[in-house]
Amino acid sequence: MKTYNELYFTARNALRAHGVEAYELEARVLVACAAGKTTTELLRDLSFYTTPYVEKRVEEFTARRVAGEPVAYITGAWEFYGLPMKVTPDVLIPRMDTELLVDTAKELLTGRKMDARILDLCCGSGCITCAVGHELPATRLVAVDISATALEVCRQNISMNRLSSRAITVQADATASPPMSIGRFDMILSNPPYIPSAEILTLDSSVRDYEPIWALDGGKNGLKFYKSIIKYWKSLLPEGGYLLFEVGEGQAEPVKEMLLSAGFRSADTRVDTGGVQRVVFGIM
Repeated sequence: MKTYNELYFTARNALRAHGVEAYELEARVLVACAAGKTTTELLRDLSFYTTPYVEKRVEEFTARRVAGEPVAYITGAWEFYGLPMKVTPDVLIPRMDTELLVDTAKELLTGRKMDARILDLCCGSGCITCAVGHELPATRLVAVDISATALEVCRQNISMNRLSSRAITVQADATASPPMSIGRFDMILSNPPYIPSAEILTLDSSVRDYEPIWALDGGKNGLKFYKSIIKYWKSLLPEGGYLLFEVGEGQAEPVKEMLLSAGFRSADTRVDTGGVQRVVFGIM
């Protein structure tokens, strides 16, 4: 039998040999998941002997990662804004870029409307709903997606993060009129599909071949969902309400212009750590 440390080094070396950038971190995550441990528990137990079952699982997980499958789909879990998230191939893997959307929501509501009713449109895994709900504990949230399977993942994340008393899910199409019974909101948040259709094939294979394409494809110029959301969903906002979007590189100015043309009294952007205008928001 091998020790956990030996399994870790074998996995690490395999990932490094196949060009995985974060090979040390990912090897720890894969071995910990295979052993049913947290990464902290794995580090504590590195000198312990493992079992043939765990060794086989590590080999299987490493082979899947080497083939290109993202770690989050192999383990079924990821972290967003410091919170645990379940992920499946039915939803996009939460990205750090999206944390700026949560930061901006906090910035706009703190001290102004702490008990806001918030809509998370194109919610996917529900990571935005969970993070905003956790950070602003007086808010009430509705998570909307067209995909029933994504909404099931979202519900599980809401439950896991103990937000079931304040957050619900609704199935609806962001490119069509909202359900009549959904009500009004102080803030709408959305990280919609925004990759131009022609660029889908140029994405890294770990994204293109594994993540749901319908959650990435934003139409011919990547702006399809922004146009539809502004057109159909802005009516749910009162005067002074906020509409916040995550946008792709180079999309901030066109989306800002859409908001102003649609009657929002002001629009602004926020820049991510890479210097990209990543969030655009309008105020009714």
